Amino acid sequence: MENRTEVTQFILLGLTNDSGLQVSLFITFLLIYTITLVGNLGMILLILLDSRLHTPMYVFLGNLSLVDFCYSSAVTPKVIAGLLRGDKVMSYNDCAAQMFFVTGLATVENYLLASMAYDRYEAVCKPLYYTTTMTTRMCAGLAISCYACGFLNASIYTADTFSLFFCKSNIVHHFFCDIPAVMVLSCSDRCVNELVLVCVASFNIFFALIVILISYLLIFITILKIHSAAGHRKAISTCASHFIAVLIFYGTVIFMYMQPSSSHSMDTDKIVSVFYTMVIPMLNPLVYSLRNKEVKNSFTKIVFRVK
Repeated sequence: MENRTEVTQFILLGLTNDSGLQVSLFITFLLIYTITLVGNLGMILLILLDSRLHTPMYVFLGNLSLVDFCYSSAVTPKVIAGLLRGDKVMSYNDCAAQMFFVTGLATVENYLLASMAYDRYEAVCKPLYYTTTMTTRMCAGLAISCYACGFLNASIYTADTFSLFFCKSNIVHHFFCDIPAVMVLSCSDRCVNELVLVCVASFNIFFALIVILISYLLIFITILKIHSAAGHRKAISTCASHFIAVLIFYGTVIFMYMQPSSSHSMDTDKIVSVFYTMVIPMLNPLVYSLRNKEVKNSFTKIVFRVK
């Protein structure tokens, strides 16, 4: 019989062991997290306070801000604490919980992006039927479906990973409990587990991407039929911002989760992970909302009302 000791806790190596660089990273991540909190919570509050923003598009934006706030909060505070105190130990259960919420919220955001693209398709391509199609029930159904799919998939991801037996090293070459970084530590045969992960992730990513691409293809076809140059520029500008955010989000997710763990470079994964766990949640309020005139007007109105 092989003598094996099961892992009960994990040690996160973080981004670097350079003490000088850790101070810079601490300040940078603290600033990013502060902007993320102010931007996303401010957006949620703004949408709640202004009745003019109680429309389907802003309902989805509010949910996106909530997801980004929770998503960043599942990772960044632990990273900041590790840089400040040097505490890099995480229990087995805490690691599983972090993985569950990170993967769940990422999947929710994946489907919210698709729902937002569909909403824009209805608004641009079928404006006369928009109010009858995107009803309160429809919006609530789409939002609830996003959360249901997200946390159902998170259950599959987490159960798939932690069904493996961990008896080797407990040192995670990452700054949070990411699936590839944890799965590579297993001493079990993980071929089937990796296949399940790739199949489920592929379905989620490509289903949402197909919805987004078809929606925007139909939007562009509709735009080409409009003879107003100003209308063209406005629509293209809005779509360009959305595509930049979509490209960053899906590019990092595909890079991270749609290749076997043997192909991963942990140092590269850590750098890429900073973008989708910290930077993207900070940028989303700017990309989707703060360039919007209605949001700016609502913000100005509420600020002057408070004064």
